[in-house]
Amino acid sequence: MEATARWSLVTAVAPIAWGTTYFVTQRHLPDGHPLYGAVFRALPAGIVLLALSRRRPHGALWWKALVLGTLNMGAFFALVYVAAQLLPTSIASTVMATAPVVMMLLAWPLLAERPQILPAVGAGVGIAGVSAMLLTNATGIDPLGVLASVAAMTMSSIGYILTKKWCPGVDVLALTSWQLIAGGVVLVPVAVAVEGAPPALDGGAVLGFVYVSGVATALAFTAWFAGLRQLSAGTVGLIGLLNPVTGVLLGTLVAGDSLTARQGAGLVLVFLGIVLGQPGVTRAARTWRARRSAARSGVPESSPRPRQQA
Repeated sequence: MEATARWSLVTAVAPIAWGTTYFVTQRHLPDGHPLYGAVFRALPAGIVLLALSRRRPHGALWWKALVLGTLNMGAFFALVYVAAQLLPTSIASTVMATAPVVMMLLAWPLLAERPQILPAVGAGVGIAGVSAMLLTNATGIDPLGVLASVAAMTMSSIGYILTKKWCPGVDVLALTSWQLIAGGVVLVPVAVAVEGAPPALDGGAVLGFVYVSGVATALAFTAWFAGLRQLSAGTVGLIGLLNPVTGVLLGTLVAGDSLTARQGAGLVLVFLGIVLGQPGVTRAARTWRARRSAARSGVPESSPRPRQQA
């Protein structure tokens, strides 16, 4: 298996883990405390990763970690929960599914990663697939909820691109830990002001937070940032579409929800969009076009150079 395919699989750990948080949150975590839920999710994960990496930021990395932690975790978690309170899950998830396009567009000026045709087509196909899966009789669309969802998607997309631009040689465990701790610290005063005292947790809630913080946050964000370092931003954004796919499949397999034909078609479109965005597919298409062009012009694809005479 080529290196890019391996990194794609590593990156896929993140959206798959994130997709399971919907089920765990609904079944085991306390209601009415979304901001404290985000704090309990971010801070323990960041502390564990910091203990594993044993590295603190230095120099400009202090303020960069604060900015990235706010964009990728603090403000993002808060806005996502606001959107969840004001919008149907289908609308919020569909808005978030536009992230691959935003990441491709941002990566062009900030990272000099020009959008490629197949990944761009894949983004369109993937968004269509998510829409087919989730946009079923959605009502009660609140403009403020849409604004919160768009802001969350945009801020996290900017944060991911800046992470790739600002911290190319920083240890991934350390970088992830700093962002999680910064995001959690930013959220604490907001949670106290909005929600008051933290909620009491029973055994099921504790186990739920252990999973969400350990697997769906510490492991997931480490895999995400590791993949972002090795792959293009557009490819990583497309892999992120596995998030709503996981939510739909988990609801079908575990919660007993029925999978409609429309949702099945949407799943196929999402997987097709992700495949179109993979570097191996892009390279294969480029090679095929080169061979076809050479065949049409009658020029061999590669010809030996003539020997120079002595």
